[in-house]
Amino acid sequence: MSMITLKSPSRQEATLLSNIFIDDYMPEANGEFVKVYIYLLRTMTDAPVSFSLEEMADRLLCTERDILRGLKYWARQNLVALEFTDGQRLSGITLLDPQKKAAPAEHTDIPSQRSAEQKPSLKPAPLTPERVKELKQNEEIVQLLYIAEQYLGKTLTPTEVQKILFFYDGLSFSADLIEYLIEYCVSRNHRSIRYIETVALAWAGEGIVSVADAKKANARYSRDYYTILKALGITNRSPVETEITLMDTWLKTYGFSLEIIQEACSRTILQTGQASFQYTDKILEGWKKKQVNNLDDIRLLDVEHKKQRQEKKPARQTAASANRFNNFQQREYNFEEYEKRLLNQQ
Repeated sequence: MSMITLKSPSRQEATLLSNIFIDDYMPEANGEFVKVYIYLLRTMTDAPVSFSLEEMADRLLCTERDILRGLKYWARQNLVALEFTDGQRLSGITLLDPQKKAAPAEHTDIPSQRSAEQKPSLKPAPLTPERVKELKQNEEIVQLLYIAEQYLGKTLTPTEVQKILFFYDGLSFSADLIEYLIEYCVSRNHRSIRYIETVALAWAGEGIVSVADAKKANARYSRDYYTILKALGITNRSPVETEITLMDTWLKTYGFSLEIIQEACSRTILQTGQASFQYTDKILEGWKKKQVNNLDDIRLLDVEHKKQRQEKKPARQTAASANRFNNFQQREYNFEEYEKRLLNQQ
């Protein structure tokens, strides 16, 4: 069993959790990672102390891999410093004082050169064999691929490995974000790497760079789903997968606001008397083709439609009137024959 020495520059008699950690670090962190950090703080009251990953995993009811992932996460956040032996075994942990994170830069209409340079390409370019080999030697990648296999329940194919490496190297997703990406897709019963890639590209397009960003976006869409269900009169259940697919099309592909979607739902109920996702989809598909962007555009379409109906109405009435007389079968008379018959009767 490999023992790890935990060191601290000062001795404490109580477990203190920094407000900076609570405000700046905890909201974006995985809950398991927070457990690891708090456990280190608790153990630090007796520092220096030696313990093993196995002991820590037993204490926190998780795996050694989970512990190591949490430690490496906090190392990237500069909250801990990790020491390794020549054999790359973890041998020491030093807790560092949390530093206030810089406030995000104010939004400007012109993106900075740095932002433009850092924006990932959304085109899944294949990685070179040399780059793949280099990434596979990264312990974080090795662990990520192992976790992906656990979620997907199978050995990864070369194509699946390439895609995951693209998320990491091409989209600049962190290992934590990729793990959450796979977890999110699997939780929705999607294990196809094509589906996972579609979600990854959508997240990259939305500027999602952290697990917190992804969870916030997912929560927003989840609220929108239930708003749409309510607009269709559905209040006693969650959306099913086919409905989510349609709603994602309306929200993400078409880019419609909830106001427009709710209007389509109202018209669906008015016309069909029931909740019909297919009918609503036809309405929204038509509005998309006609470049509807807001409720005013819909009102203009309604006015134009009403005008066209009124223009067609007199024409139909005229045609109907003409048909009423033209359809009457006119009789043909032979007046000479008729006259002879009258003379014979006299």
